[in-house]
Amino acid sequence: MISGNDEFLYNQVAERLEGMVADGVWKTGDKLPSVRALSSEQGVSMSTVFKAYSTLESKGLIEARPKSGYFVRFRALRDTPAPRALRFSAPPESMSVDDMIATVYANLTEAGVVQLSLAAPGYELLPAAKLNKCLLEALRSSPTSCLHYEHIAGSEDLRRQLARQAFNWGGHCTADEVVVTQGCMEALSFCLQTVTKPGDTVAIERPTYFGIFSLLKNLGLRALEIPTNPVTGLDLDFLQKAVQNGQIAAALFVPNFNNPLGSLMPDAHKRALVAMLAERNIPLVEDDIYGEMYFGKTRPATCKSFDTEGLVLYCSSMSKSLAPGYRIGWCLPGQYRQKVLQRKLTHCITSATPTQAAIARFCTNGRFDLHLRNLRKALHTQCLRYWQAISEFFPPETRVSQPQGGYVLWLELPETVDAFHLYHHARRHRINIAPGQLFSTDGAFSHHIRLGFGAPYSPEIEGSLQTLGRLVREMG
Repeated sequence: MISGNDEFLYNQVAERLEGMVADGVWKTGDKLPSVRALSSEQGVSMSTVFKAYSTLESKGLIEARPKSGYFVRFRALRDTPAPRALRFSAPPESMSVDDMIATVYANLTEAGVVQLSLAAPGYELLPAAKLNKCLLEALRSSPTSCLHYEHIAGSEDLRRQLARQAFNWGGHCTADEVVVTQGCMEALSFCLQTVTKPGDTVAIERPTYFGIFSLLKNLGLRALEIPTNPVTGLDLDFLQKAVQNGQIAAALFVPNFNNPLGSLMPDAHKRALVAMLAERNIPLVEDDIYGEMYFGKTRPATCKSFDTEGLVLYCSSMSKSLAPGYRIGWCLPGQYRQKVLQRKLTHCITSATPTQAAIARFCTNGRFDLHLRNLRKALHTQCLRYWQAISEFFPPETRVSQPQGGYVLWLELPETVDAFHLYHHARRHRINIAPGQLFSTDGAFSHHIRLGFGAPYSPEIEGSLQTLGRLVREMG
């Protein structure tokens, strides 16, 4: 029997049914109970059951057949294995990783191209009208129309809101501990500059976001790549050996929904990671830019939540959750706060005033939490729809990640497929993808690709995935 407020009854019914499909209790092609039968069985109204079935139908889990009822459509995620962890292989001979990155991301705003290469929300998912209203209200209410310099650490109102959000991931901090930056990459840069010097070695994930390679190179730092499992994240045993050998001066990891794998480190692993590094007094720069994009019922914890020494420098931003163009990022640098502020002062003095004021107002009005709930629900649905299309259109030997959050799917294609060649073939069909070679310093993962599911599923997206699957089959 289902219990709870009427408004949420259909969600309870939908969640139970979804779990039973995922567990294989109901398999592809099975007929579900009729609306009337399930209504009677669960003691809820027929409209509640209809809403629950509609929710599952929008996710592509079930389908309604005229005059026949509802049937399971979606194939359980475990039917397709996740990609395997890859350690090391020879780099490509023809083109450097930097050249590949420049090629793939040269025309991000090109019209008429389906951008499956992006790890970002579709514009349709963002609250543009409400943000515009907050920006206008912030300008009108400011005595200077937001023309003044903000505090070096950032707007006090915004920092207070960000400190409150830390409660969601198990953190406890005040506004004085927060430093606002121009996006997450600037936060990562300030933190790395604070805890390293040119020539130092920084441990990073393998694979990981290619922007981190460029950042390390620009700061004169070396990268030590740690093999990463597509499901559980870092290989802690491999990292332990590097730590014991004194190879690293700092670490930069993305424990929650790593890009491109989508991996999620278990909390026990995060705790062990923090303890391992703290034992050698090694700072950890934690990139949690995807942490709010979870599909489960609770937000995953952060490494920062296990930090007792102030050695974890937590970084995040609003770029993946609310407003990419506003460039609002921040960090909680722990014991390094004053040094980070000094870096910011010499680099840019302060951050843009109008966008800070607008975001602070948006959060103060309680709109951010509601927006996040809607965004997570949309992303979870889109992830399932993209995953289903890939399982239908790509060769059966294709392996696909099974993320619990974030924006990306990581595909391991047949070994005969070169991902960068596939990229060029896809471009001829006005489709952009991210070849796997971009995500390691040596151009490995040559038969892997990253696909973003931030754009709402549509006939255009489905057609692009079908075309991409056909190209993969032809190259195989």
